[in-house]
Amino acid sequence: MLICDPTLFLVSRTDSKNATFKTIHVQTGSAKESQPAGDSNKATEQMGNQTLITEFIFLGFSNHPELQMLFFLVFLVIYMVTLLGNALILTLIKTDPSLQKPMYFFLSNLSFLDICYTSATIPVMLVNFFQSRKTISYAGCITQLFFLITCAGTECVLLAVMAYDRYVAICSPLHYLSVMSRRVSVQLAGFSWLCGLVNSLVHTLLTSTLAICKSNQLSHFFCDVPLLLKLSCSETYINETVLHLASALIGLSPCLFTLVSYVLIVGAILKIRSAKGRFKAFSTCTSHLVVVIIFYGTANFNYNRPSSGYSLDVDTLVSSLYCIVTPMLNPLIYSLRNKEVKDALKRMGRKYFPSVPEPSNRQGTLVPLQIENVCINSVSGHNQSMLNLQ
Repeated sequence: MLICDPTLFLVSRTDSKNATFKTIHVQTGSAKESQPAGDSNKATEQMGNQTLITEFIFLGFSNHPELQMLFFLVFLVIYMVTLLGNALILTLIKTDPSLQKPMYFFLSNLSFLDICYTSATIPVMLVNFFQSRKTISYAGCITQLFFLITCAGTECVLLAVMAYDRYVAICSPLHYLSVMSRRVSVQLAGFSWLCGLVNSLVHTLLTSTLAICKSNQLSHFFCDVPLLLKLSCSETYINETVLHLASALIGLSPCLFTLVSYVLIVGAILKIRSAKGRFKAFSTCTSHLVVVIIFYGTANFNYNRPSSGYSLDVDTLVSSLYCIVTPMLNPLIYSLRNKEVKDALKRMGRKYFPSVPEPSNRQGTLVPLQIENVCINSVSGHNQSMLNLQ
């Protein structure tokens, strides 16, 4: 394995299929430059028998050059909606006193994550839609890799933490405030970020030791560990082992924890006597589970799929779902469908637009309704037990 410069990969040979490489033949005390005709933008530099790869070429969305402008407009709209939606959620939670609750504290972390997640990929992709060669420097690739893995790992754990918060609120409502105190909420959120950061540091450091020799072309629209492993000519056993271990610990385990939590939540919802209350509760849980399944499912598919048998378009579509579309849907599904957030939005709107109707004072939020019903059942059962003892 060759030792790498902090900003360059050292590899043992160039890709014979790529005719755009620039080579610099080093002689004692001097250097002589030779360049193949046809392209002044260069991807590698050769020193003796070694090659320095200075950039990677993205192949994602390159199969449809006639649709580049359409792709640009679509992803620009998605990016703007993601930024505005999540920034609005952050502002509401920060400024509205009624949203100072553990559930909304976790939502603020999720919104910030989604902003970082999309900002690590979409801006580079938007610029590349106007380039004939969609490239990223090695330093940019490693930086993007670090932020992507950090956000992905943190969000996996955070979604499980949010599921636990809903489990406590619905299944143990009488102990919710004591269990989910401010201190516990901060610790759970910090634990999510710590898992994401440690996971990202391990993967980034291991990836930076790889020697890339097979190609500088990435069949994607962003840098990712499995793609770089395929291009490596050095031993990747440790990298692959760590990748599968992290997929199980950071990806699969929180997913299973979330599913178990929602199985218990559904059991509690079935105890609600009102058919309308059950319907609203199931509707919200279904929407939430759809996003969880999309995120966990596409992420695990991306990291655990077989090495062959999938087209570039399929890989690009699957990655777009969990990396770009899901962060746009999160503020809609987790927050904007919540009555408390809607009322907070109306209160904010009235500060600037007096014609906005005042929020209703009627207590009709879904979560209090669930807690109220479960509380009634719990208290009724407790009273019945006391009567039996008497």
